[in-house]
Amino acid sequence: MSDTGDGPTDDGPADQFTQPDRDSGPSVEFYGGRGMSAFPIAFFIVWAIVQTALWRIGDTGGLIVGILVGLIVGMFFVRGNWESYANTIFEGMTQPVAVTAIVAWIWAGMFAQLLQDGGFVGGLVWLADTAGVGAALFPAITFVLAAVFTTGIGTGYGATVAFVGLFFPAGVLLGANPILLFGAILSGAIFGDNLAPVSDTTIVSAVTQDADIGGVVASRFKYVIIAAVVAFLGYVVAGGAMDGRDIGAEAQAIFLEGSEAIGLIHIVSMLAVIVAAIAGRHIVEAISWGIVIAVAFNLIFGLESIGGIVMFNAPSDAPLAEPLSGLPVLTVVEDPDAVGVGGSLMNGVAGFLELSILVLLIIGAAQIMIRGGAFEVLLEWSLENLATNVRNAELTMVGSAALINAIITINTAAEVAIGPYISKIGERFNLNGYRRANILDGQTAALGYIFPWSGGVLAGYSAMQNLPGEYDWFDQSMVVTPIDVVPFVFQGWLLVAVFVLAALTGFGREYVIDRESEEVARV
Repeated sequence: MSDTGDGPTDDGPADQFTQPDRDSGPSVEFYGGRGMSAFPIAFFIVWAIVQTALWRIGDTGGLIVGILVGLIVGMFFVRGNWESYANTIFEGMTQPVAVTAIVAWIWAGMFAQLLQDGGFVGGLVWLADTAGVGAALFPAITFVLAAVFTTGIGTGYGATVAFVGLFFPAGVLLGANPILLFGAILSGAIFGDNLAPVSDTTIVSAVTQDADIGGVVASRFKYVIIAAVVAFLGYVVAGGAMDGRDIGAEAQAIFLEGSEAIGLIHIVSMLAVIVAAIAGRHIVEAISWGIVIAVAFNLIFGLESIGGIVMFNAPSDAPLAEPLSGLPVLTVVEDPDAVGVGGSLMNGVAGFLELSILVLLIIGAAQIMIRGGAFEVLLEWSLENLATNVRNAELTMVGSAALINAIITINTAAEVAIGPYISKIGERFNLNGYRRANILDGQTAALGYIFPWSGGVLAGYSAMQNLPGEYDWFDQSMVVTPIDVVPFVFQGWLLVAVFVLAALTGFGREYVIDRESEEVARV
């Protein structure tokens, strides 16, 4: 999604992720030059920083207003017909990478909600309590499990949603620090999103640099594992040093008494998703199998009723409402505010509607920047002025990929946009395609889960906002504001640092003449 971090279609990765043709589509001219095309996205970033960092408001609806205001005001800087500006917004919003992220969130949201309502959180608490896993180690263990899960299914966004809904409340209940725990989940998503062969960030980074996916994955392992080992140790140390939130001994005891091992049956549901994804099935198909198995387990083991999975709340005057009120999925209600559709499936979808709108608008604003020329001006300046030798060229690749991902918050979209420029810089110094792909994906996979307005962080935050309504002991103070988690996404910061050091020292650097593609693929 990630990244969007989602697997390829059956048509193959090259068909799914083609590079955009900047000579096609509408071009937009602005008063003040090409740089003014960056106004909508720049306005949004300033808005997001003020809202999340200065005023500590993590509301997704507020971010939607910010990007809308930026787009509306930006229109007044357009030279000539405003129609091209409007069409460019629609062009961006219809990009496949944006839709892919939204689909991953929705499917993962339904899956996580089914497991949550099926007692999986209670099962995790029971297991941790029985095994003696305390608050200090829980973030580190969560990091490892999230990394394994994401590597298997290939969607970092989907894994973030699932782990925030399942492992986050379990860890908070056991006494782990919520901010550190959220950072560990995001770090695990980064690990898998960066390394998984079925992740679309892996696929895009390979396709845009004319490299094969097997060689890319094999050659990047050394970078990822260095960051992961240090991150794991960081979570062990920080877990022992950072206190959790006091939920009250009475509430904790009540939940622990109600936690049963049967909820762990849903480990099978999670494994089904991983196996299907590893087998090459599309991520929608893989998670759908998990949903089907989770529904079956909930019903067979009495973990949830059919009405808990989907329930139609109809008014008493609706046709056939009273005669069919005996159906397990239909309830007749007198309160007009209670009319609607509920249950696990609906609740899983509803939590991501605002986020989906926000992402579409951000991609639309990014497309304005691309069609208006600010994107190209920025990268061409760095190409001509910074990439003066191979070391500086690699540092420029790291910095430009990081900068663009800060602007285009969906990491796969950022990769698609900047991929041709990374290729141009690398080819100037004869850098191997694997090296270029690894530098590109390292920054986009990492920073897509760090900035408060990035897709990965907002996906987790959206899932977290639903938790106070799920558990009596979980109050609003336990919800982590996106800005607070920034320093604790250890895998992300360390991965960026690894590539900066690799550029400075030459670690892992290879040229086209060093080894052929087939040889690197066998590393």
